[in-house]
Amino acid sequence: MFQAGVRLATADATPPTFACAPAGCMLRSFRPHAGDDIAKAVRMLPDKQCTSDPMPTGLFKQVADVLEPFLVELFYLSLSEGLVPSVFKAAYVTPLLKKADLDSTDAKSYRPISNLSVSSKLLERLVAQQLIDYFRGAGLLPDLQSAYRAFNSTETAVLRVISDVLKVMSDIL
Repeated sequence: MFQAGVRLATADATPPTFACAPAGCMLRSFRPHAGDDIAKAVRMLPDKQCTSDPMPTGLFKQVADVLEPFLVELFYLSLSEGLVPSVFKAAYVTPLLKKADLDSTDAKSYRPISNLSVSSKLLERLVAQQLIDYFRGAGLLPDLQSAYRAFNSTETAVLRVISDVLKVMSDIL
């Protein structure tokens, strides 16, 4: 009943519009990372540890100053050549039971969890940050998009939908 009322109240709403990227808006290459960028990204790595990672995150953080010049060069080469080292693509896959009450002897009861190395996650975060900065600066992130935005999540998206529904309901009543 409620859904039918919402559908009826929004039946003549204008459909969403989508715009093309502004002229001249192109990401041709990634900028090289400075040591400060990498040091900041290392500090922001979560402390949780994948036991199968060859270098524990805590140790990685402790020796980050020593590794920094090597990481700068490695990441620069990776981004400038458009190649990701094959070791960064290798993941340790751990089966995890989907729900505690499922049959642990049935393979369908598990989901695979892929754990990448710390350095792989670090490069991924640095690239993601550059992309987000570019999208934001070029005006390519829609105002209502929650993904890839700091302080936005599925919760903020749901709150927005609830707010819109309540507004429509108050307009009807």
